[in-house]
Amino acid sequence: MTVNLEVAEGVGVLRLDRPPMNALDIATQDRLKELAEEATRRDDVRAVVIYGGEKVFAAGADIKEMQAMDHTAMVLRARALQDAFTAVARIPKPVVAAVTGYALGGGCELALCADYRFCADNAKLGQPEILLGLIPGAGGTQRLSRLIGPSKAKDLIFTGRMVKADEALTLGLVDRVVPAADVYTEAHAWAARLAQGPALALRAAKESVDVGLESDIDTGLAVERNWFAGLFATPDRETGMRSFVEEGPGKAKFL
Repeated sequence: MTVNLEVAEGVGVLRLDRPPMNALDIATQDRLKELAEEATRRDDVRAVVIYGGEKVFAAGADIKEMQAMDHTAMVLRARALQDAFTAVARIPKPVVAAVTGYALGGGCELALCADYRFCADNAKLGQPEILLGLIPGAGGTQRLSRLIGPSKAKDLIFTGRMVKADEALTLGLVDRVVPAADVYTEAHAWAARLAQGPALALRAAKESVDVGLESDIDTGLAVERNWFAGLFATPDRETGMRSFVEEGPGKAKFL
């Protein structure tokens, strides 16, 4: 399989496994969607790590496969391409990307689907589609501009240039830069900590932020308000508040 889902102690690792560069061909895209939807459904998955291995995250689409496609073939495929990445972005649980080596084109777009990005100090990221006479097609024009702002996104998309880890951090494209040997460990620890948290509250927080960013503030406030009130009906809220009153903050153990 080109993508695997391994689950242990609440953390699901979506592992890209298509050597040597984890090129995201059609089969890999479809498998990614399938496993993202599985991670969404499974109660034993409470947080997710996206990882491509020690050497490379994902170097983009399979160019040879795309070169053989004409306009009609891509019209029929483009929605499925986006749907695969959207399935990752809409996992209603904390998702962290562990970025090593290259994260280019579709690889960068996949990292953009995460809630948080750990990046190796020797990694390189970018959206080089313009150099092929194309634009990003798996959400890059939308998610990148929402993350780092339109002018910075346009710079990367218009030029197709790669950025090193330090510039990616400055741009806000990644959130933490760590030594390459520590990327997976740090990302997994982030996910493992959140996997012990209140699952419904985390889901509510993620949906409130994401929906709010995609709509006007009144809609966002309505989503937040409904989730906030609704969480008062959950056992996690009872556990959290009881623990706070009896033991002080930060000691609650959620099921």
